[in-house]
Amino acid sequence: MRGFRFERLKDVVKRVKVGFVGPVNDFYCSSDVIGSVPIIRTTDIDDFNLKQLKYVTLQFHKKNKKSQLFKGDLIIARHGSNGNAMVYELEEEAQVLNAVIIRPDVDIISSKLLKLHFDSPFIKDQIKGSVKGSVQGVINTQHVADLMVPIFDSINYSNATKIISDLDAKIEVNNKINQKLEAMAITLYDYWFVQFDFPDPNGEPYKSSGGTMVFNEELKREIPEGWEVDSLSAWIKNDKSGDWGKETEEGNYVIKVSCIRGADLNGLNGKGEVKSPTRYVLEKNSHKLMEVGDFIIEISGGSPTQSTGRMAFITKETIERFENPLICSNFCKAVTLKKEKALYNFAYEWNRLYDAGVLFGWEGKTSGIKNLLFESFVTNHQVVIPDDIVMAHFYDYAKPIQAQKQTYLKENQKLAELRDWLLPMLMNGQVTVGEAEEQLGMVAEEREKYN
Repeated sequence: MRGFRFERLKDVVKRVKVGFVGPVNDFYCSSDVIGSVPIIRTTDIDDFNLKQLKYVTLQFHKKNKKSQLFKGDLIIARHGSNGNAMVYELEEEAQVLNAVIIRPDVDIISSKLLKLHFDSPFIKDQIKGSVKGSVQGVINTQHVADLMVPIFDSINYSNATKIISDLDAKIEVNNKINQKLEAMAITLYDYWFVQFDFPDPNGEPYKSSGGTMVFNEELKREIPEGWEVDSLSAWIKNDKSGDWGKETEEGNYVIKVSCIRGADLNGLNGKGEVKSPTRYVLEKNSHKLMEVGDFIIEISGGSPTQSTGRMAFITKETIERFENPLICSNFCKAVTLKKEKALYNFAYEWNRLYDAGVLFGWEGKTSGIKNLLFESFVTNHQVVIPDDIVMAHFYDYAKPIQAQKQTYLKENQKLAELRDWLLPMLMNGQVTVGEAEEQLGMVAEEREKYN
């Protein structure tokens, strides 16, 4: 084909090096320390958040020149999410821990275009074939340097890059809207159920306006008069065990489902993608299928810095995001509440306890895997139980917020599918920029239906 060629990655970039490999605990410092430098880890590639970055000393940064990172460099995951890429956009220099650093030759290829190549199936397939390692599969840096990059002289890559970037920007806008919506709900929950300033019969904040508070001996604190203290299990009607079923339909394994694993819970909540596998479960296990109002709770997994117990709840809009019925995997547990309108109180109280690190104290270990001692936790941990009227008011407030969040997540799902379909087509010339813009126009029309 005229105007087409393959180039090895090392021939279109200035540098392919691995970041620092080894322990860095002795070099961590606060971001407030003068000269401190951010260090980018593999976990930061998929979810880059300035507030969650760790920092190392300036002395460490100056000593380790090979792992220094500059604006416009690409960072490639070597393990875990092999080959996942991000462009470093910050002005300040940084360090990279156990990931590959690529510095493009901007006279040949831009950072954004190179990232598109890494996002494309062509590069991803090459990486899968070159992964080294037995347990976690590590990319060999030389294999990264030898990756073949397709170049079409006839394609306007600047326009193609802009189209994909525009789709990513639309997704990011929706994510930011959802973050603001969630922050509103969390703030109100804290105001009503932690500070106890829910509206009294006159619409005034209860505690601040002199509402009667009663000391509770169990919690060693005051709670509103008429409210109770009980275990989390007082809210739970029943639970459903997980299921994994079969990869293909066979025998009585006939119910096609999307199986939610612990790794999918963040995506279900809007923090990343949901990549739940399609499975087939026994017809007699149909009672395990998720219903509106159910919770999915991770009971095995976690890490040294992340406890088990991540949670997502199911709404009508959540179910509408999937083509198949939902079921949770064997490493999760589903629970159903006694009262429909306790849904958001249970959800925000559970997340409040999780974020405070309470669930670290309710973990056991078997074969090196952390397990949440779920029954012990929900039976023994005491919480404030609000009266039904206040819970109903909070339910009525939170329900439309969650419905709107799920609508944006559903739109993001469609945008991501379009992006992933357009990317290889644009990169090899099968779809023109004009045709891609028509697809974007159709997405814009769909967006109007949501708003």
